[in-house]
Amino acid sequence: MNSVCPICTAEAEDVLLQTDNLRVIAVHNEVNAPAFCRVIWQEHVAEMTDLLPAQRDEIMQMVYRVEAAMRQVLSPAKINLASLGNVVPHLHWHVIARFTDDANFPAPIWAEGRREAGMKLPEDWPEQVRRLLLESL
Repeated sequence: MNSVCPICTAEAEDVLLQTDNLRVIAVHNEVNAPAFCRVIWQEHVAEMTDLLPAQRDEIMQMVYRVEAAMRQVLSPAKINLASLGNVVPHLHWHVIARFTDDANFPAPIWAEGRREAGMKLPEDWPEQVRRLLLESL
């Protein structure tokens, strides 16, 4: 573990599911993306090719499960998947529900907002996603 990595040393996360190899969290601090999850590989590695093929399959299967659960709970116009790691080189996938009336649609969530978001999300959407993830184990 890298002691300065904010993903390795994260605290107060809203963990939806955790296994030996990965964790899924709901992200609540992205102003322009109120329905946002991350799938994080527990071990500090930077790239998908740092993983063994079975590990790559494991993380991607979880990304797909999170996407499916978010689609079921939120009915978004689109799901964005991203694995950037430019700022923090710790392997993680962003799973972002997008809505035609979110602050940035159709631009990326990290662009400057175009308007005030108009969509209404269930307050308990992370709990609903958590339940679906647990059911699909």
